[in-house]
Amino acid sequence: MNVYDGLTAGDSGDAHWAFGTGFTEPLAGIDRDVPSGVDRADLTAYALMLGDDALVASQLLAAWTSRAPELEEDVALANIALDLLGQARLLLTRAGEVEGRGRDEDALAHLRAEHEFRNVHLAEIDCGPSRMGPSAPGRDFAATTARLLVFSSWKLALFARLRDSADPVLAAVAAKAVKELTYHRDHAARWTVRLGDGTDESHRRMRAGIERVWPFVDELFTAHPVETRLAAAGVAVDPAELRSEVDGVLDEVFAAAGLERPAPVPVATVAGRAGRDGVHTEAMGFLLAEMQHLHRSLPGAVW
Repeated sequence: MNVYDGLTAGDSGDAHWAFGTGFTEPLAGIDRDVPSGVDRADLTAYALMLGDDALVASQLLAAWTSRAPELEEDVALANIALDLLGQARLLLTRAGEVEGRGRDEDALAHLRAEHEFRNVHLAEIDCGPSRMGPSAPGRDFAATTARLLVFSSWKLALFARLRDSADPVLAAVAAKAVKELTYHRDHAARWTVRLGDGTDESHRRMRAGIERVWPFVDELFTAHPVETRLAAAGVAVDPAELRSEVDGVLDEVFAAAGLERPAPVPVATVAGRAGRDGVHTEAMGFLLAEMQHLHRSLPGAVW
């Protein structure tokens, strides 16, 4: 049994587990040929975009382990981080395979420089526990909840459409990811309502959390040229098509939480460019320094 047998064998009743865990060949059983007429460089870039989104978001969520407001939430956020890490494994493996330069998931995760990452800015902004202590700036559970709500609502809408991708690997990954992302979105929605419709203080913090992530929302629906080309080829999804669905979900959650949608803001960019272009916020360098330290310190080491 391998991970892709599980993806294609129908519903086994276990809809919530991390992709690829414990398997040495995560792409076995799936047609891995590049679809006819699809540019390999574009497909590589798109798989990196999706994989980097998941990898970076996973890294930041994992920082909440042992620091969440309650023990059950420690477990929940750790599981969500593992789900995203599993998605990243398969997507980065696909990127390396199509690229053809011999780079596997570990090399792509740990040996690329900051400008080579293609994740959206929303995935990298630091809303989690500060390494400087519990009272330092950055320890904001409400902002983390807001980011997870927006991120998972967007990814769920995207992956639901990618189940019909002309690339068989992306389609298989998306089919499994939809089940996980549904849980992620619903978990974040419940916490948003719990905080927004709670005390005056929890309402204030939840409102501030949404305002913290809101400048990074429009980027999610701005198409990169790679996405535009691959959408025309039936491989990718034009992110602009997702806006109305995601807005509808967020409006429903905000209404239940007694929260107002923030006013529109311009797309947050760095030097006029977005994360898909490899230009990132200040937080990204710190995140990569922590994530890549062990691999770079002990090159070639295995457990």
